[in-house]
Amino acid sequence: MALDRDTVRNIATLARIRVEDNELDALAGELSNILTFVEQLNEVDTKGVEPMTSVVAMQLPRRPDEVTDGNIQNKILANAPEGTRGFFAVPKVVE
Repeated sequence: MALDRDTVRNIATLARIRVEDNELDALAGELSNILTFVEQLNEVDTKGVEPMTSVVAMQLPRRPDEVTDGNIQNKILANAPEGTRGFFAVPKVVE
């Protein structure tokens, strides 16, 4: 897939990246190469392949779900600039 200068300029604007005009051609070439490689992945036959989260079959380590350090609300709120009825008080941000 070939990208032109205007498309790359639009992508840079959407990504909030400043790209100088003299860099657009080189960046267009690099992005086109990346997209061409990604298009090649569509040719891979993945029928019957299970989705996986790792290249190694393994179980994630688990820990017991138990409360180990509770009832210290006063200590935690001591660090807050302001607390109200046992909660952190923050300024209103929505009008």
